[in-house]
Amino acid sequence: MDTGYAPQPRASRVPVGLRAPFSGRTWREFLHLILNLPMSVVMFAYAIVVMSLGAGLLITFLGIPVLAAGLSGSRALGALERGRARALLDLDVAAPEPIRPSKPGLMGWVGAVLKSGASWRHLLYGLLHFPWALFSFVFSVVFWTVGWALLAYPLWQWTFPAYLGQPGIQLWGDGAGNGVYVDGSTGMAFVSGFGLLLTLAGPWVIRGLTSVDRLMIHGLLGPSSLATRVSELESDRGVVVDTAAADLRRIERDLHDGAQARLVALAMDLGLAKEKLTEDPAAAAKMVDEAHGEVKVALQELRDLARGIHPAILTDRGLGPALSALAARCTVPVKVTVDLGHRPAAAIEGIAYFTVSELLQNISKHAQATSATVDVWHTADRIMVLVTDDGRGGANTATGSGLAGLSERLDSVDGLLVVDSPVGGPTAISAELPWRG
Repeated sequence: MDTGYAPQPRASRVPVGLRAPFSGRTWREFLHLILNLPMSVVMFAYAIVVMSLGAGLLITFLGIPVLAAGLSGSRALGALERGRARALLDLDVAAPEPIRPSKPGLMGWVGAVLKSGASWRHLLYGLLHFPWALFSFVFSVVFWTVGWALLAYPLWQWTFPAYLGQPGIQLWGDGAGNGVYVDGSTGMAFVSGFGLLLTLAGPWVIRGLTSVDRLMIHGLLGPSSLATRVSELESDRGVVVDTAAADLRRIERDLHDGAQARLVALAMDLGLAKEKLTEDPAAAAKMVDEAHGEVKVALQELRDLARGIHPAILTDRGLGPALSALAARCTVPVKVTVDLGHRPAAAIEGIAYFTVSELLQNISKHAQATSATVDVWHTADRIMVLVTDDGRGGANTATGSGLAGLSERLDSVDGLLVVDSPVGGPTAISAELPWRG
């Protein structure tokens, strides 16, 4: 297990509510809301022009290519919006699936653009975002500036009697010179306190407004759920193929370097013993005895190799006995608890077994633990595996570690690996797998 935990930063003594008005995140999100208006004006005007021009020219041959070109331009504006969200909102939305013409040429490209749902979603974003951008711009600017202005009221209150001919902010007036004004220390303190409340609430108001932008950008400018799922399945298929290839290479290497080498040496020893059988029976008997020992070692290596492919006890008796046998070979005392009403699919059962096997090997080699537990249970449509130990901790799924490969293998079957392993321990690693009975 890799110990890749960085030292934790010291917690700030200033409450987060007091830090929020001055945080970089708040001001970046406020800048995003300010830029919303000019960007939405451009995108709304562009969408209207594209729709009007495309629809107006549909009676001619030019209408369809013009509409396709307009949709392509909408995708370019959408890429600009995703970049703005990435820079100001820390929202990383992947680009939608690219245009893939079914046939070469201009008309193939035009048809692919018009049939692309992502292109139409980009155009729809330009239409829907404008009213929201107008509202969020006005509301955020008024709320934020009024809050800061009222908070700083004691600093600029003198401008009222000096230039406006009144003692302070007017709360009520009858138009005849009579009214109620905020002046004096008590009034200024009240206004400043109200401004403080608005200023402290401002970051959360801004965050709420930008959450709508996040939803619109993610839902309209990103890839569709179907395209995302297809991409995940393609990635999972690649992981499965790579894992199978690695397992085949491991089996070939183990056979070539282990049992195969021993069997070759055994054949040579038996050949020499056969030659000495008539000349020196005692030496031949000794060589046969040594060959018998080599046969036992080769058989044990073949059993270990077969267990690494798929253990017979797992096929014959199920996950509980197989994990108990696995725990018995661990160098650390392991308590195994398996609570399954019936057996899952063989593939899921095998993945659960090899997951526990790798985790127990890590405990034996790296954890420096004195005890460990393995718990397996069935909940809803998932099979849950929890492996804990009281070792030194520091396990992580960083790239290149064994846990990273294990996480990829689980992900290939819609599983999940969660590691909780602070430095100093203890470690708790849970795996979720789909239940396919």
